[in-house]
Amino acid sequence: MRFWPGGSPLDQRFDVVIIGAGVVGCAIARELSKYELSVALVEKAADVAMGTSGRNSGVVHAGFNSKVGSLMARLCVPGCLRFEQFCRELGVPYRRSGKLVIGFDEQDVKALQKLKDDGDQNGCPDLEIIDRRRMLELEPNVGGIAALYSPWTAVMTPYLLTIALAENALSNGVSVFLNTEVTSISRLKDGMFRVRSRSGSTFDTAWVINSAGLYADKIARMVGIDDWRIYPCRGQYFIMDKRATHLINRPVYPVPRPEIGGLGVHLTTTIDGNILIGPSAEYIDSRDDYASTEHVMQQLYHEARQLLPLIERRDFIRDFSGIRPKLVGKAQGGFGDFVIEESAKVPEFINLVGIESPGFTASPIIAEMVVGMIRKKQTLSPNPDFNPIRKPSIKFSVLDEEHKAELVSREPEYGEIVCRCEGVTLKEVKDALNNPLGVKSVVGVKYRTRAMMGRCQGGYCFTRIVALLEHEHNIAPEKMCYSGPDSYLFSGRVK
Repeated sequence: MRFWPGGSPLDQRFDVVIIGAGVVGCAIARELSKYELSVALVEKAADVAMGTSGRNSGVVHAGFNSKVGSLMARLCVPGCLRFEQFCRELGVPYRRSGKLVIGFDEQDVKALQKLKDDGDQNGCPDLEIIDRRRMLELEPNVGGIAALYSPWTAVMTPYLLTIALAENALSNGVSVFLNTEVTSISRLKDGMFRVRSRSGSTFDTAWVINSAGLYADKIARMVGIDDWRIYPCRGQYFIMDKRATHLINRPVYPVPRPEIGGLGVHLTTTIDGNILIGPSAEYIDSRDDYASTEHVMQQLYHEARQLLPLIERRDFIRDFSGIRPKLVGKAQGGFGDFVIEESAKVPEFINLVGIESPGFTASPIIAEMVVGMIRKKQTLSPNPDFNPIRKPSIKFSVLDEEHKAELVSREPEYGEIVCRCEGVTLKEVKDALNNPLGVKSVVGVKYRTRAMMGRCQGGYCFTRIVALLEHEHNIAPEKMCYSGPDSYLFSGRVK
């Protein structure tokens, strides 16, 4: 196993190079590690899950929102049914919470029936239209007159799953290159591809898998494929304090509006007890503009109160945004379909374009589909040493007192709390700073431990994490980054 947090100056030769370390790229890397192949996972950011895969609702969708007969539907439904086992192998928390889609008038009720009919045709199990009385039994605080109940919808933490997939792929022999932005791809006389990066690394490979998310169309154009255009569509969110966790028990959605680029502003419970409000859906020009804007956040608040009137602003602790890589523009609206294909123009070049929601849910099935494309053209020998199990990190705060005491007696650093809001210990932060992928950033700690995700948003623990970064890795504060290159935390010392 090999990782290069800063890329590698050495030329490398692989059977497969995967461009993009979002959830789909990491799932493909892990699936390919089941075979005797040399595989490289190449990512321009300083960590995995730094784009769309780390900035979404974390919902495992049942598949009733996908167009009947679409590739989205054909991959989402089996992905949903597979997801619990997927998370269990990787040591990632998962909860089958169920979901309500709320109707407020008779027109909405007709739309709910259409959703159920589509879901039934797609193979979604156990969908049910329920009345107001049954709604109140499930969710006493929500508005509406009827709902579609989906018991198979689940919640999980998207960036944790992506990290887990990358770590499991790494432990099974995949080479991971972070901070490695692909700048050109050419075909050599012997049929191999040469992939060049801004970091100076060069990769020669028999197969290229384009899983670059928001940049998949640009990667495709590097080999002369100009068939698609990505339209970035930003979704903004509020995060609610855990003290509001009692307000709902499961994700609550409005009836979707076909003309917008998403499923509407909804309320999502999380594994860790927060409630997410959002996302909005606004087409933007930049693929990297993660701003939160006042007028959209106001809209989020008012639309969320239609679903859940008890929401109060004082419970908002943070906002954030994510960007969907859509294949349809604002004029058309709605959803396109996944593009997952080996190029007819450029053999051995596999494109994954327009992988928006429910791409996360479909990721294990997408990975199998991509490996199947390779298997059609060459024999794949099983990796006899493949281990599907990733041991999760210990989360001290969820243990009972007996187990906490036992851990502290063996390892005293579990007895020192670094993040008070989330109960994150010194040992957990140190483990995160020494993670298998070699990530050394504040966000790297945040995503792996939940430090700085509580009510005070790092007011107590941020300085302690900075001191640990300096101590553990000998990084001067002036050189420390929040998430990656050019995200420096400090400009200099004041005393």
